[in-house]
Amino acid sequence: MASLKDVVGDAKVIDCDTHYTEPPDLWTSRAPAGYKDRMPYMKTVNGQSLWFIEGDQPFGMVGTTVVNHEGQKIRGKLSIASFEEMDEAAYRVAPRLQVMDRMGVWAQTVYPNACGFGATKFLGIKDKTLQLSCVQIYNDAIAEWQAESNGRLFPQALLPFWDIGDTLKEARRIREDLHLTGVTLTDRPEVFEQPDYGQAHWEPLWEMINEYRIPVNFHIGAGLKTFVLDDFAWGSFGPQRKLASIATLMYMSNAYMVNCFMLSGLFDRYPNLKLVSVESGCGWVPFVIEAAEYQWDEMAPDEARGLQRRPAEYFKEHIYATFWFEDFGVKHFIESIGPNNLLFETDFPHPTCLYPESQAHLAQVLARLDPAVRRRVVQDNAAELYKIPLPA
Repeated sequence: MASLKDVVGDAKVIDCDTHYTEPPDLWTSRAPAGYKDRMPYMKTVNGQSLWFIEGDQPFGMVGTTVVNHEGQKIRGKLSIASFEEMDEAAYRVAPRLQVMDRMGVWAQTVYPNACGFGATKFLGIKDKTLQLSCVQIYNDAIAEWQAESNGRLFPQALLPFWDIGDTLKEARRIREDLHLTGVTLTDRPEVFEQPDYGQAHWEPLWEMINEYRIPVNFHIGAGLKTFVLDDFAWGSFGPQRKLASIATLMYMSNAYMVNCFMLSGLFDRYPNLKLVSVESGCGWVPFVIEAAEYQWDEMAPDEARGLQRRPAEYFKEHIYATFWFEDFGVKHFIESIGPNNLLFETDFPHPTCLYPESQAHLAQVLARLDPAVRRRVVQDNAAELYKIPLPA
């Protein structure tokens, strides 16, 4: 079997979905005056590392990380219980770069863990100043990560989407001051008592994103108010079977976002708007596009005149999907849509991540593709979208 190097040649593999396990002092070490004792902090209770806030209020688990300090992937669990048992690559730059080298990955985009994948965790904070500070401190911390990585780690910023004024200020700050390369949002703001993305409320944000030409990332799970395993599996399933069920069904949750944006008309008004469906897989996308095309003609033929292009055209020009474990889905996606909208990911260090076998799997999938397509999928699409500089 050919190695990954044999298959990709001198192309640099860019991994477009990985995660940052927030360290215990991320917020307390950067807290503004008078807020240190109120910030999120971590402590271990009965062997389980947990987050607390405002003194003793529970704030959730440490984050889904299944690679231990010996570099072994622990299967069948949502996360290792103790932060001390986790691989330092989950939260430190130098060990992360070493893991990337072993996996044949040049650069990574990075998403949060404990924050919620679209800052939704902070909605439980009642103090508005503390709430905003938590978002800003996270963005400050990941900007430091990016700078320390010397052009190899590109964390995506969080926005305080519950306040449009603060959202605009933070979007400007993360772009102009922190130099981060994209933002991540919930795919369902209406679940959190906010207007849906088609309403005028969000127009100032789309205008700013359109001007900055940075992508908006929608990570699966960012539209959930609560994370309940029984919502995705029969209650009679055991814990591991429930994990397998949720891991399957959550991939397709982003179909809602993809479909609504294709039919929204937003891309006509904001031609530089680019969206990424993160950790969602790609095999289901051709069906959703085919269905959207058919149902638009059948159900809204008169309204169709209000859009400048077809749903498939909007997807091809504005939306990206990611893949990691898939094989057939990759081939199907490229044959149906083309190679320009597909990004590779490993999901390190989450339960379904391609670790440590990422090189062999990616080489096997890519070997069936044209060399020019291989380069576009593993390098060019991501480099162009996130403006990632490539070494000479």
